[in-house]
Amino acid sequence: MSTFLYALGRRAYRTPWRFIAAWLLIFVLVGAGVAAFSKDFDNDFTLPGSEAQTALDSMKSTFPEAAGVSASVIVVADDGDSVEDAKYKDAIEDEIDRIEDLPHVDTVTSPYSDLVEGAISKDETAAMISVQYDGTQQDVGEDAGDNLIEALDPLRDALPGAQVEGGGELFQITGVEISWVEGIGVVIAFIVLLLTLGSFRAAGMPLITALIGVGISVLLIVGGTAFATINSSSIMLALMLGLAVGIDYALFIVSRARDLLAEGHDPIEAAGRAVATAGSAVVFAGMTVMIALLGLSLAGIPFLTIMGIGASGSVAVAVMISLTMVPALLGLAKSKITPKPTKRYRKAYAAAAQRATTGTTASAQGSSTGTEATDGSTGTPAEATDPALREKIADEARAEGGDPYPPTIMNKFFAGWLKVVTKIPLLTIVVIVGGLALFAIPATQLQLSLPTAGDQEQGTPARATYDLIDEHFGPGYNGPLVMTSQIVTSDDPLGDVEEIEKRIEKVDGVEQVIMATPNRDATVGLFQIIPTTASDDPATLDTVDRLRDLSTEIEDDFDFDTAVTGATAIQIDVSDQLGKALVPFGIFVVGLSIILLMMVFRSVAVPIKATGGFLLSVFASFGTVVLVFHDGLFAGPLGIDGTGPVISFLPIIVMGILFGLAMDYEVFLVSGMREAYVHGSSAKDAIRAGFASSARVVSAAAIIMFSVFAAFVPAGEPIIKSIALALAAGIFVDAFVVRMSLVPAIMQLLGDKAWWLPKWLDRILPRLDVEGEGLAHEVALRDWPEPNSVYRVYGRGIGVYSGDRGFARVDVSLLPGQILVASGDSRRALLLAVSGRVGLTDGEMKIGQNVLPEHAGRVRRQVPYLDLSRGEADRTISPRDISRMAASAPDLLVIDGAEKLAAGARESAGPARDLRDLLPQLVADGTTVILGLPDGDVAGTFDPETNYFHLDLDEARPNERGGTDSESDGEHTHAVDSTNMEGVQS
Repeated sequence: MSTFLYALGRRAYRTPWRFIAAWLLIFVLVGAGVAAFSKDFDNDFTLPGSEAQTALDSMKSTFPEAAGVSASVIVVADDGDSVEDAKYKDAIEDEIDRIEDLPHVDTVTSPYSDLVEGAISKDETAAMISVQYDGTQQDVGEDAGDNLIEALDPLRDALPGAQVEGGGELFQITGVEISWVEGIGVVIAFIVLLLTLGSFRAAGMPLITALIGVGISVLLIVGGTAFATINSSSIMLALMLGLAVGIDYALFIVSRARDLLAEGHDPIEAAGRAVATAGSAVVFAGMTVMIALLGLSLAGIPFLTIMGIGASGSVAVAVMISLTMVPALLGLAKSKITPKPTKRYRKAYAAAAQRATTGTTASAQGSSTGTEATDGSTGTPAEATDPALREKIADEARAEGGDPYPPTIMNKFFAGWLKVVTKIPLLTIVVIVGGLALFAIPATQLQLSLPTAGDQEQGTPARATYDLIDEHFGPGYNGPLVMTSQIVTSDDPLGDVEEIEKRIEKVDGVEQVIMATPNRDATVGLFQIIPTTASDDPATLDTVDRLRDLSTEIEDDFDFDTAVTGATAIQIDVSDQLGKALVPFGIFVVGLSIILLMMVFRSVAVPIKATGGFLLSVFASFGTVVLVFHDGLFAGPLGIDGTGPVISFLPIIVMGILFGLAMDYEVFLVSGMREAYVHGSSAKDAIRAGFASSARVVSAAAIIMFSVFAAFVPAGEPIIKSIALALAAGIFVDAFVVRMSLVPAIMQLLGDKAWWLPKWLDRILPRLDVEGEGLAHEVALRDWPEPNSVYRVYGRGIGVYSGDRGFARVDVSLLPGQILVASGDSRRALLLAVSGRVGLTDGEMKIGQNVLPEHAGRVRRQVPYLDLSRGEADRTISPRDISRMAASAPDLLVIDGAEKLAAGARESAGPARDLRDLLPQLVADGTTVILGLPDGDVAGTFDPETNYFHLDLDEARPNERGGTDSESDGEHTHAVDSTNMEGVQS
C-alpha cells in the first residue's frame, strides 16, 4: 500500500491543479444533484419486524385515518377562565374549521367531541385539538408545520390572554441548522494548526481539505434522501465526524511532509514519502473507524444503519481527499512550508556554502534573504546539488552554528511529561487505571431513550406544546400508547371493544383510555391509552410489558390477535433492541481492535494494552455524560436545558467512533516506538524516540478533534449534544491520559516483553505496513545496483529456506536475452521467488525495476510462470499463452519442469513443441529465461551451441544458522552481457 500511496503523492504533487479541479468538480456535481433530487429528512424511528412496528404498519390499511402524521394544538385559558366557556368553545370550533381546510389535513378532532375523552384537562384550564394528516412527514412537506402555526393566529386574536401552541409529530426536527458556535471549533482548530505547524500556508491546508471533504459528504447524505429514508441526525453526525477526522488526517500528512523537508528531502520526495508513511496510517485509522461505524448495522435498526453508512462515508471522503488534495496543495506550496532553521545556523550554512562553492555569491544571498531557489530543506543553495557536498556543508554549519532545529519549548514539555509518567511506571498505571475506573460507577447509571419533543430547544413550537401538555394534562399525554385487536371474528364488536377497554383501564400504569372504537368495517379495534408516566420514563416500559401480557390474555379469552403499538411502544422496542446489540457490537469492536493491532505491531501486549485503554476511555466518556445529562453537573454553562435520559444509540455510536480514533492515536504513537525498536534501540530508548516524534502532532490532533466535538454541545441538535459531549470527553481522556500517559508507562514496565509475539502467530498474521517500511526499502533500492539498470534479474545474498531446507546466500544477475538453468532440490523455491510467488528469507532482489517483496504482485502479473512438473506438458501449457508470448515477448519467462518440455517436444506436435520452438525467438527478442531442470541439462530444449548459466542449488544449502555449508560462501551467478558467458562462479 505504501508503494501505491508514494506514487499517488508524487503524481498529485506534479499535477496539483488536476487533482484540485477534480475535487471541486465533484463538489459542484454533487451539489447540483442535491438541488435537483433531494427530499426532506424523516425523523421517524422504525423497527421492521417488531410487534409494535408490524401493528402500526397494518393500521395503514385498517385505520388509514390514523396512519398519517399527527399534530396537537393546545389552548390554555387565561387566568380565571375555563375552556368550557362559550367564547372558548366558539373560537375553538371556528379554528377547527380553518384547520380542516389546510392541505393534507384528513381529520380534526374537537376536544368537545363525544367520541374522545381526556381532551379537556381535569381543571378545565386547557383543551387539546387533535389534527390527523393523510400522509407521512415527507408526504405532507416541510411547509405543513408552518401552515398550521400560521392558521392559529386568528385563534390567538380571538382569545387574548390565552396560550395557543401547536406541536406533535409534525414538528419533529426535519431540517439541519449550523450555527456560528460550530465555527468556533474550526477557529480553534486553525489556531492549533498554526501553533503546531508554524506556517499559515501549512495550517490552511488541513482546513481547506477538511471543509471541502465535509461539504461533499454532507451533500451526498442530503442527496441520499432521494433514495432512502434518512434521519436529520445522520447529517450532523457526518458533519461533526468528517470535519474532525478530515482536519486530523490532513494534519498528519502535512506534519510528516514538513519533517521530511527539514531532513533535507526534495519537496516532491517529501510529499511522496509523507503520503506513503503518514498516509498509510491514515488509511488504517480511517478503515478502523469505517468498519466500526458499518458495524452499527449489527443492531438491525434501519435508521442506525443509515447513520453508520453516512458517517463512514464522510470518513472515507476525508481519507481520500487527504491522500490526494493535500499533496496537490504541497505541490503548489513547494518548499515554502519548509521549517526555517535558526538564524545562526543559516548564517553558518551560507558561509560554509560560499567556501565550498567558491565564487557562488548567490548562495549566500539565498540563505540570508530566502529569495533564491533552495533544495527545500535547510536553505541549501540550488547550485549545491551534490549530496556529498551538501552533507559536508551541513556538517560544517552544525559545527559552527549548532543544531538547525534545537528543541522547542513544546519538545521540552513533552520530554518532561514522558519523564514523569515513566519514572515510576507502576504508580502511573495504578493512578490512571484507578481514576478512570471510578467513571464506571456513574457510567452504569446511564439512562437511554429515543428523543421526544421535550428534548428540543426551548421556544420551538414542539417544545412549547410538549411542556404545556405535560403541565396541564400529565406526562403520559405526550407519549400515548395504542393497542389494536383483530376483532373480525367477533359477534358483538362494540361489546367486545368495551370489555377490552375495561381490562386495559385496570392495568397498573394506565391513566385513561381516551379512545376505544372499531374501524368502519368492524374488523379491528383501536384503543388509545394514556400512561401515567412519560415515554422516556423507565416505568412506561413496565406498563408496556403489562399491556403485552394483557394482549396474551385477550388472545386466549377472545381469540383476537392483539398488539401494543404507537410511537412510544416503537421507541421502547428500539431502545431494547439497541441494548441487546451493545454486547455483540462491543465484542466485535474489541475483537477487531486486538486483531488489527496485532497485525500492525506484531505484538501480543500492545493490542491488549490498547484495547484495555479504549475500554477505560469508554467508561470515562459514559460517566461524563451521566454526570452532566443526568446529574446536571455543569449543564447550565454547557447550554443544556434539561437533564434526563440520553439518546438510545449513544453508546453504540460513541463506542464505534471512539474505537477508530483511539486506534488512530495508538498507531501514530506506538509505530514510532516500534520503528526505533526494530532498528536497534533498546525498549526504553524506543519509547523516548517514538514519543518525541509523535507527541506534538497527536496532541494537536486531539485538541482539534476535542474542539470540533465540544463546539456541538452548546448549540447542536438535542440528539447530537450528548453524542458530542461523550466524544469530546472520550477523545480528551484517550489522547492525553491513556495514549500519552498510560501507554508509555506500560511500555516502560514491560520493556522488551512488549514486543513479544509467538512465531506461529507471526507466520499466520497478515502484515500491514502502516509505517512505510516497505517504501523505505523500495526507495533504498530504487537505483540499485545502478541508476536505470538494465538487469532483468538482480539479487544479492538471496535465500529461501526453513531449517536446513532450501537455499541461501545466492547472487544472481541476468541481462536481457540470457538463460539461467537452476538445478538441485530447491530449484522450485528459486523459480517461485524470482516470479514473485514466494517471499525471500534473506537477501535483496529486483526483477527489472520491481523491488521484492514490495512489487511481488506486479511481478506475478508480468512474469509468466509455467509449471510443467505436475502433469503432461501439452495439458499444462495453454495455446493462448503461446500466442500471447509470440505476439509480445515478456521480459522474463520462468519454466519449472523444463525436462517435460523437451520430452513433449520430441514425442509429438502440440503446445509443448510450440513453446520449445518459440524459446529461441523469445531469447533473441530479449526475453530472459529461467529453467528448472533436475540435472541442469538443456539438451532437447535449446540447441547444443546455446550459451547459458547453470546454478546448482545443492551447493547453496543453508546450515542451521541460516548460512550455507559451501566453502565458497554460496553460489554466485553473474551475467555480464549476452555474448560473453562466464558460467557459474563458486
